[in-house]
Amino acid sequence: MNESRTVAAAATGTLLVAAATLWLLGSRWVRQSPAGHGGGGGDGVQGAAAAAENKAKVQRVKRSVKNGLVGLIGNTPLIKIRSLSDATGCEILGKAEFLNPGGSVKDRVAVKIIQEALQNGTLRVGGLITEGSAGSTGVSLAMVASAYGCKCHVVLPDDAAIEKAQNLEALGATVERVRPVSITHKDHFVNIARRRATDAETLRLRNSQVTQLKGLQENRGGFFADQFENLANFRAHYEGTGPEIWQQTGGNMHAFVAAAGTGGTIAGVSCFLKDQDSGVKCYLIDPPGSSLFNRVTRGVMYTREEAEGKRLKNPFDTITEGIGINRLTENFKLAQLDGAFRGTDKEAVEMSRFLLREDGLFVGSSSAMNCVGAVRVARQLGPGHTIVTILCDSGARHLSKFHNPKYLAEHGLTPFATGLEFLVPQ
Repeated sequence: MNESRTVAAAATGTLLVAAATLWLLGSRWVRQSPAGHGGGGGDGVQGAAAAAENKAKVQRVKRSVKNGLVGLIGNTPLIKIRSLSDATGCEILGKAEFLNPGGSVKDRVAVKIIQEALQNGTLRVGGLITEGSAGSTGVSLAMVASAYGCKCHVVLPDDAAIEKAQNLEALGATVERVRPVSITHKDHFVNIARRRATDAETLRLRNSQVTQLKGLQENRGGFFADQFENLANFRAHYEGTGPEIWQQTGGNMHAFVAAAGTGGTIAGVSCFLKDQDSGVKCYLIDPPGSSLFNRVTRGVMYTREEAEGKRLKNPFDTITEGIGINRLTENFKLAQLDGAFRGTDKEAVEMSRFLLREDGLFVGSSSAMNCVGAVRVARQLGPGHTIVTILCDSGARHLSKFHNPKYLAEHGLTPFATGLEFLVPQ
């Protein structure tokens, strides 16, 4: 009996020791597991090293967290467009700007314009931002304005795709649709937007004392974004898009090509690339009705016939939106270009369907025109070159026109091509 008790006591003691050991190991494991992923028997030095490594990992994770909506804008990927690369023997790369939160390259411009205006005092938090936009800038401004605590009013021509107005209203902007007229007309959508900002600012100055006396919310005034002439547009691409392209290609690129509306993208990117390597060629692709091709190739905006008054007041008989212009903007003046090409509506439509069929890329009209330009550049330079263009936005904003089979049929633009045979030699 005594022997049994002795054995039992010994067993109990062993169990207690084992339990204590497990408790100690468990405590140690709990302390070390975040750093070392287990107790593992490491000594104090190893544990400290593991803890330091874990702390570094946590810090890296924190640095990768984006700062709100604005933190999502920019640093878009550069993708190889395989179908065009295979067809030309060149490496054709597209900057996927449609992956910005607002769905287009104009997100960059909206952020830069608003940031600079807030910094220099021309815009106040709570103020009204106005813009005339037939493209994507209005959508980007409406979205980014909210992130900065501002309001947005967009004036756009009534022939723009209806989904753009719908997007603007969904984002909280007020929308004013007007008939298309020449930029020289007082009721051009850009000129109306400028007046709306002036009216809001005048009201602020007139009512500021009254509202303060009554204890009402202060009128915060108006600010005209002026995307065509505001050089914050240029700086958004010189400081952002251009450096990203250079870094993503490792500086190994031969050419850049894009269409122009305000001129900010092509000017900012071309200037930055030329500053890095003057040998990089930069080209314009111009849609129907635009005069920029003449400006680049001949040094004038109009031919003799056009200068004699034969040009239409509203010449943009084109399906593309947001690109092409008949005046020289302050942004475009800064562009450093080596040449220009023309593109047609038919080529843009066919290119968009080719990219969707071959690459799964659903692009808008300006993106399609840019890819037309990329192929033209590739054919001019020959195989073995790397060419970069901008995929400005997706086709989601072009459903009522550019991606509408009925609309295309009515305008003789139904796509039929199976390859790139639709590209007219130049």
